[in-house]
Amino acid sequence: MMKPFSRSTKRGVRPSPTFYVVVLSMFLWALIFSLHCSTSLQSGDALKPPAFFWFRFGRQDPCAGRYVYMYDLPPRFNADLARDCRRLSASTDMCRHVANDGFGPPITGGGDGGSLPERGAYDTDQFMLGMIFHARMRQYECLTADPTVAAAVYVPFYAGFDAAMNQDNSDLTVRDALPQDMADWLVRRPEWRAMGGRDHFMLVGRCTWDFLRGPDGGWGNALMTYPAIRNMTVLSVEASPWHGNDFAVPFPSHFHPSSDAEVIAWQDRMRRLERRRLWCFAGYSRPSSKRTVRAQIMEQCGRSSRCAMLGEVAATPGNYSPGHAMRLLESAEFCLQPRGDGFTRKSTFDAILAGCIPVFFHPVSAYLQYMWHLPRDYRSYSVFIPRDDLVGRNLSIEEVLRKIPPEKVARMREEVIRLIPTVMYRDPAAKGMQFRDAFDVAIERVIDRVAKRRRAVAEGREYHDSVDGDYSWKYDLLEDGQKDIGPHEFDPYVAT
Repeated sequence: MMKPFSRSTKRGVRPSPTFYVVVLSMFLWALIFSLHCSTSLQSGDALKPPAFFWFRFGRQDPCAGRYVYMYDLPPRFNADLARDCRRLSASTDMCRHVANDGFGPPITGGGDGGSLPERGAYDTDQFMLGMIFHARMRQYECLTADPTVAAAVYVPFYAGFDAAMNQDNSDLTVRDALPQDMADWLVRRPEWRAMGGRDHFMLVGRCTWDFLRGPDGGWGNALMTYPAIRNMTVLSVEASPWHGNDFAVPFPSHFHPSSDAEVIAWQDRMRRLERRRLWCFAGYSRPSSKRTVRAQIMEQCGRSSRCAMLGEVAATPGNYSPGHAMRLLESAEFCLQPRGDGFTRKSTFDAILAGCIPVFFHPVSAYLQYMWHLPRDYRSYSVFIPRDDLVGRNLSIEEVLRKIPPEKVARMREEVIRLIPTVMYRDPAAKGMQFRDAFDVAIERVIDRVAKRRRAVAEGREYHDSVDGDYSWKYDLLEDGQKDIGPHEFDPYVAT
């Protein structure tokens, strides 16, 4: 039998050279793993072994091409803003919505009328997505501490919180202080200098318009006008059709599931619902001209026995909980979505969650916004009624909806129900879910965009997947391989 060591001496057994190689190899691997895991990311963040770990052991890396590096920002850019939540609104206690990583307080028992799931329902505010996205990224299965292997770099700046806290301040220097600080901090980082920020992305948590203020004053701050931020990919709940580096992601709704079974059960429930109304509107009147889409909706709905509005389902007038709104949306075949404070509305995604077919009056309300998350064929899941037909020609909404054949309504509703997982944000702690949620879709598209930009840099050219200007939105509609834009059916609606 072969001896484990080569020879003996008076001082004992002397190991063979192979032994030293094995010991040294084990020490080096232990050192590399220790250095990899010694990161400044928040405790509890899940980190994958580096790519060479999988190569060393002959296994395919499940995160190849999907790694994301997340900055550990100084707390003034996120945690301090969340702790200062009382400044988010002068009239509403926003601290309750900051709870549970931005999901807000849990809704128990299915909410009012049992219109929400028994588990995973929250009173989520529409502008909490910055926190929600950050919490999800901390649990992202392909988070890495090595920026050199990252497919993209995430900047967890709670820009929306800062904007809300300072939006009424007349001093533009104060409004721009933290955004300018963020840009200055980034450009000093070696991770930034690697690609000039072209591999970086952030989610601002509000509409793009809150970050595009010009030098002459106006609304919001100037975050998205800084050259450093212009190099990045910026996600917002409402993007501009005239800017090239911002992309819209869904508003958060009220259901954040933790298992595939919960999603399937909810979809099945939406299929079985008896929808006793033809159409509904979950919104309020606005002190403006009667010649608006909203005013026409409320006037026509008020005259119809087949329509209902939010005030008709609330137990107390003016007391509209998420359960009240969801109960209304679940009762109708079609849910009307006029413009909100901007072009879009959170109610669009509440309606999809309710399995209700959305009705739009302007293409920028959805079709030119959520192109990563909604089908390009907008007729497959929604109804489009041009604004001028309603306001200028007194078109009957009910007549349009009533003429849609029942079999087509059924197909559209099934498509809406199929979309439910794609527009929701699941519980960050959930493990092993197969459904891709809004976060998954956004990360995939960000990484795809960065990969194209990275290839262009390697080839010594600039990658232009979009441009600023009148036709920016047309570039967003191009399929892979297409380069030329031309006339489009939405041209009359997208004037600058």
